[in-house]
Amino acid sequence: MSDKNELRGFDLLHDASSNKSTVFSAEERDAFGLRGLLPAAICSQDVQLERILENVRRKSNDIERYVFLSALQDRNERLFYRAVIDNINELLPLVYTPTVGQACKEFAHIFRQTRGFYVTPDDRGHIRANLDNWPEEDVRVVVITDGERILGLGDLGANGMGIPIGKLALYVACAGIDPSQCLPVMLDVGTNNEELRQDPLYLGTNTARLEGKAYDDLVEEFVLAIQDKYPSALIQFEDFLTPNAYRLLNTYRDRVLSFNDDIQGTAAMVLSGIYASTRISGLKFEDLKLMFLGAGSAATGIADLLTKALVEKGLSEQEARQRLWFVDINGLVVGSRDDLAPHNLPYAHDHPPASFIDAIRVLEPNILVGATGAPGTFTEDAVRLMAEINERPGIFALSNPTSRAECTAEQAYEWTSGAAIFASGSPFSPVTLNGVTHHPGQGNNVYIFPGVGLGALASGATRICDEMFLAAAGTLAATVSPTDLANGSIYPPLADIRSVSLAIATTVAEVAHARGLASRPRPDDLEQMILKTMYDPSY
Repeated sequence: MSDKNELRGFDLLHDASSNKSTVFSAEERDAFGLRGLLPAAICSQDVQLERILENVRRKSNDIERYVFLSALQDRNERLFYRAVIDNINELLPLVYTPTVGQACKEFAHIFRQTRGFYVTPDDRGHIRANLDNWPEEDVRVVVITDGERILGLGDLGANGMGIPIGKLALYVACAGIDPSQCLPVMLDVGTNNEELRQDPLYLGTNTARLEGKAYDDLVEEFVLAIQDKYPSALIQFEDFLTPNAYRLLNTYRDRVLSFNDDIQGTAAMVLSGIYASTRISGLKFEDLKLMFLGAGSAATGIADLLTKALVEKGLSEQEARQRLWFVDINGLVVGSRDDLAPHNLPYAHDHPPASFIDAIRVLEPNILVGATGAPGTFTEDAVRLMAEINERPGIFALSNPTSRAECTAEQAYEWTSGAAIFASGSPFSPVTLNGVTHHPGQGNNVYIFPGVGLGALASGATRICDEMFLAAAGTLAATVSPTDLANGSIYPPLADIRSVSLAIATTVAEVAHARGLASRPRPDDLEQMILKTMYDPSY
């Protein structure tokens, strides 16, 4: 691999991490053999940014904007990240949810240039050797998916590579991880999506999904290969189907630096929103009763962390779980059912079977949490009933992308006469009702995982523990201002995301040091040390 400091001419202009394009000065053009290769005008990055935004805005739809921004990332990495950081509200929905869902569905059709690392069953016995083909020697964050449960869209096979690519872009933009230290990974073990397998443009392994021991052995080989090649790297598991998600989390959480964002990151994000919601409702956190619609990995992950948070407030584990109720496609999750997965059993209470509406009526929850991937499942009757029971009902419609939300912000506010404390996984525009404008909070994991990762890396953490996610949730909730709450939002503005990630990273690093999980000495000023490590894309 060539030293980037020695790049010249076209090689320099075609290296995404080094290219400044029209910003190269006259002296640099002389020194690096760029004379004649660029237009005469020497611009600032601000001017480049103006040109980029003009071109983004002229595109006719979000997929075209996604493709344009991906091309920018491929040719001028620093300008791409400067654009995202400075225009986070406009560009984050294009780089990640909700647009990334459609981008994954169309991944094989909009494919331009490869990005990331692929592992297939044919690579068995060779994964470690294949990693030597990756051009970077200092990878710190690995995001891996097998594409089986992409957002609320289901099995998208190798098209799911858009998720690790997008998540790592958020690590860079929102927490300042150096892009050279990021590795997106697609565990391409086939797909059971027949429509994809019939698509002549599909780029993945065109077989039914690998399962069982062969699947687990492939993951194990990959994890060991990463440990050997990049021993300090954090592995984030993303968008795995619930049984695999829990099995892999439980297999690796105490062995390597790893976590599952859908289970643990989502849990911390929701816990933070619940903490903040009590500042609006006036209820005590330890007195809350929650009902989950959907009982997959995300929902039960939230409940597991809530249980720990309630125990911290003085409840027993049994008492804590009694405040958390689940409804799935077959109704209320109760002990008499014989169709429950192992992760549901702790929340299968002694209660007669009930439908969703009947469960709300009888149990009177303060907050509804949706994690179904099924749009419209927070029906008008359900939301209106919540408003009858609660002065300020919590309505958390968390499924992504926007098209999969359990209800819209407008519906939640209209059906509760503006009383709802609303949060969603994807962004919704402000809603004006009876002269009052409500600014719905976006419960996006981007508030959590970049800061957790940054804190783990800054402290040299050897493991990710639940206390880190509890601390992250509390720190995030503390950043929500009275103005945010007055506007109806239980999360801080996305424009503050870098400072939020820094605060979470500092808290997570403190936990690592306190728990004996840090491999690096604690500096006198931990926050300043972390701040100095954060990637700045300006040039």
